[in-house]
Amino acid sequence: MKREERQQAIINLLIEHKSVDLDDLADRFAVSKMTIHRDLDDLEQAGVVRKIRGGATIDAGVQFESDFRIRERQGNEAKVAMARRALELVEPGMTVMVNDGSMAAVLGEMLLQKRPLTLITNNAAIIERLKNESAITLIALGGIYSPKFNAFLGVVTEEALFRLRADIAFISTPAVSGTLAYHMDDNVVRAKRAMIASASRTCLLVNHQRIGHTALHVMADLADFDVIITDSAPEPAAVEQLARANINLTIASNWETT
Repeated sequence: MKREERQQAIINLLIEHKSVDLDDLADRFAVSKMTIHRDLDDLEQAGVVRKIRGGATIDAGVQFESDFRIRERQGNEAKVAMARRALELVEPGMTVMVNDGSMAAVLGEMLLQKRPLTLITNNAAIIERLKNESAITLIALGGIYSPKFNAFLGVVTEEALFRLRADIAFISTPAVSGTLAYHMDDNVVRAKRAMIASASRTCLLVNHQRIGHTALHVMADLADFDVIITDSAPEPAAVEQLARANINLTIASNWETT
């Protein structure tokens, strides 16, 4: 098996199991542990995995988020549920902002149901999908392209956002703890903050499995958002903490607000 094929096979295993063991990989592919070490080093350098003692994982850490190519293949049912709930906030004729991320990419495609719309985004997956669609005025934000996030980021992106205004911005996050939303990448944080500042209303989208986790950078206070949508109910302690802070959580799976 060629190195590229082996590394893709490792990615597939990570998507299925979220973590892999060094010894198991060496046995599975009949190669040395040093070869697997080099494979994992390559994947880590590409931002695909996070090496841990004895193996690797794609679970987000304080300073790590898995590659877009992995995230777009995970949790599709949850993404669809949240996107459908978010779609209720959109009316034809609106100007809508959608940020980076695989969750946002699912929502971006669903927005076709609400056209005509003006759509502002730095999400390359959405740009590619909607660029030839009728009744969609697509404002594609420029900047430095990030393969890891499949998005355009940086000063150019932020300055463009400062000169635009939207009726609503949809912002996704990989981590919520207490009453704060977090992200591990400072360029992504700045782009998301610029979208929040440029929209009349804001909606936060977060998988319930990421509630109770932190990342390196504080992105925003949950009170900054008009609506917060998650796919399923998080741990009761988290729901209670949010309720004490008068923060409502919309649960997409049961179409109720807690």
